[in-house]
Amino acid sequence: GWAGGYPEIVKENELFERYYRELGIVPAGEWDAFMAALREPLPATLRITGYRSHAKEILHCLKEKYFRELQELEVDGQKVEMPQPLSWYPEELAWHTNLSRKILRKSPELEKFHQFLVSETECGNISRQEAVSMIPPLLLDVNPHHKILDMCAAPGSKTAQLIEMLHADMNVPFPKGFVIANDVDNKRCYLLVHQAKRLNSPCIMVVNHDASSIPNLQIDVDGRKEVLFYDRILCDVPCSGDGTMRKNIDVWKKWTTQNSLQLHGLQLRIATRGVEQLAEGGRMVYSTCSLNPIENEAVIASLLEKSQGALELADVSSELPGLKRMPGITKWKVMLKDGQWFEEWKDVPSNRQTQIRPTMFPVKDEEKLKAMNLERCLRILPHHQNTGGFFVAVLLKKSPMPWNKRQPKVHQKLPQRTGDTEVTAANSDNGSECVAEEPTLAENEESKKMQELQNSDTEQSKKEGVCGPPPSKKMKLFGFKEDPFVFLPEDDPLFLPIQKFYALDPSFPKMNLLTRTQEGKKRQLYMVSKELRNVLLNNSEKMKVINTGIKVWSRNSDGEQFGCAFRLAQEGIYTLYPFIHARIISVCIEDVKILLTQENPFLSKFSSETQKKVKDMAMGSIVLKYNPDPEKPEDLQCPIVLCGWQGKTSLRAFVPKNERLHYLRMMGVEVFKAKRKEEESESKMEEEVQHRLAQTEEGMDVEDKEHDLVTKMEAEVGEGLSHSPVESGSMEVENKIEDLDQSSKNATNHVSQESKDADTSNVKD
Repeated sequence: GWAGGYPEIVKENELFERYYRELGIVPAGEWDAFMAALREPLPATLRITGYRSHAKEILHCLKEKYFRELQELEVDGQKVEMPQPLSWYPEELAWHTNLSRKILRKSPELEKFHQFLVSETECGNISRQEAVSMIPPLLLDVNPHHKILDMCAAPGSKTAQLIEMLHADMNVPFPKGFVIANDVDNKRCYLLVHQAKRLNSPCIMVVNHDASSIPNLQIDVDGRKEVLFYDRILCDVPCSGDGTMRKNIDVWKKWTTQNSLQLHGLQLRIATRGVEQLAEGGRMVYSTCSLNPIENEAVIASLLEKSQGALELADVSSELPGLKRMPGITKWKVMLKDGQWFEEWKDVPSNRQTQIRPTMFPVKDEEKLKAMNLERCLRILPHHQNTGGFFVAVLLKKSPMPWNKRQPKVHQKLPQRTGDTEVTAANSDNGSECVAEEPTLAENEESKKMQELQNSDTEQSKKEGVCGPPPSKKMKLFGFKEDPFVFLPEDDPLFLPIQKFYALDPSFPKMNLLTRTQEGKKRQLYMVSKELRNVLLNNSEKMKVINTGIKVWSRNSDGEQFGCAFRLAQEGIYTLYPFIHARIISVCIEDVKILLTQENPFLSKFSSETQKKVKDMAMGSIVLKYNPDPEKPEDLQCPIVLCGWQGKTSLRAFVPKNERLHYLRMMGVEVFKAKRKEEESESKMEEEVQHRLAQTEEGMDVEDKEHDLVTKMEAEVGEGLSHSPVESGSMEVENKIEDLDQSSKNATNHVSQESKDADTSNVKD
């Protein structure tokens, strides 16, 4: 039958059942439960961002308010169960409900809860992420000093987890580690940027490469160039996705063994390239959302075999207690889409040997097979804990890979030669040794000359701190041409007024400031960590960087008359705050409520203490800091830092809409009704002001549509609090700032990506 205009998909696939029954991936007596679970919709899960100082406040708000309100509800005849924490996720920071995502989106009774989820997701305070997808980052065992590569990162939920782990200590604004998040799909890279940007980290870089041939990067170590090896690598490869049948119901009718046979080679090449770039002693997690051993154990077994002892599977049986898992399997067969089985490579007819490769079969040598410890892999089955299906393997690197025993140092050899050697090795099927020979003296001399010629063009740009795409790779056909990354020179006159105005600490790393323009006025200033600066400056000719850096200042032409042309940006305030020693105003919780619910409140509305502090301060950009009072436990118990602007007679906050709503919720202010009123006022304003953003998409939340746009309408979230009249001169200044804020907040990928993110900003992971 037809429902809602679409034919209902029948959740049956005879070949699927025949294949997995034969392989015995499900314990005896559990097959019916396994299939029944696959036919049920996947429950909604959410994860609270763990490194934020207010994670505990969000958890308290969820438990005491939103979850309690769900308890007595019935939706479509189904009683809503109280959400439960995932037993294996640390500190109760991940929760699941018996509600599917579809019910959450469509049910009027759940509108308030859904609005909360959307708003908090946009702020980066929670992630709506599938439960099994949270496992690989946890098993990576990340520390703040680790250099991390996420090889196939889009859409970015796992990348977000990795960023959180780097920022485990919120008192350290610049962890020594970083995340390089890669994806082969140029458009999906912008979705990745959107996900990562919510977390406001200076330690994330998004790049666009084929993961199976991702280039070796160089870093400067005490004046010498060396190849960058990663401490941790997440290798969540493209897969057939038959573990996702509960949410991607198309898989039911499209599933065939052909998908796995076609992907196996790519998965093995990506995993091989990953272990090549892994540091000795490092850890790589290989994962898929597939149940098929051709994509799972076959890839791991082939990788272990050709590593000749350089790799081993880690025993993670004691990690994530509470997670129900099955061991990896050691015996399997290969089946074609016509149902024909093969147990060994020698049985495969020559006309099928392009479809089926030797690496797809299990190892026959019993001793070799035992030494591989394939049972250390993790298989997650849907019916065990009401999740999707998943596979994870944790690999440890004990020594260099046999085909590059002498791990190359760039200052000894040509970077190009090193890259060619390693990519060739990565793409070889048999994994035979390709040990690089030592170059002769004459070759060394020639190499040095060639290197000097190669570097002559790039050295000048590096001195100027310019990192742009290679001239030969304009990517006109395959994606957008990126603006360059230009680091501020040490003697740039732009910085002196900023340093003076905000009384920046002498330890402030001004060398890490960058812009996205070489000519004309610099509109935005961004910041990266020292380690990412090193990567950027040394790899601009070989790496396509989509995005990096966190916005810390925005140009405001009116600010020049007050001593500084740049105002603080909320995105980067938690990174900047430790270095700022001037223009900080401590405010009480009542002041914060006024700032967040009124657009341009008079100074007279604030507490007498705040009025005194503001009295002797010049107009311009300011920092508003709320410190919790431990003697008032009923008040918000986490610190808040807001960017603001002091006018002649008013004080205002420059905070994106969803962040405003977040802080108000944490303070116990009801914002759901405020939103209804706000939508009514917005519709009136739209009739009067034609240049307002059209909001016509059906079924979308305001947060989904506006996504990071801070307009005047976004500032009006008040609980029926009327806006104060403001002096015309002051209002003029404030309005100009507002206009600047509106344009700057739309820069998901800095200045150059304003139009590109529009297509992907509403996609959820």
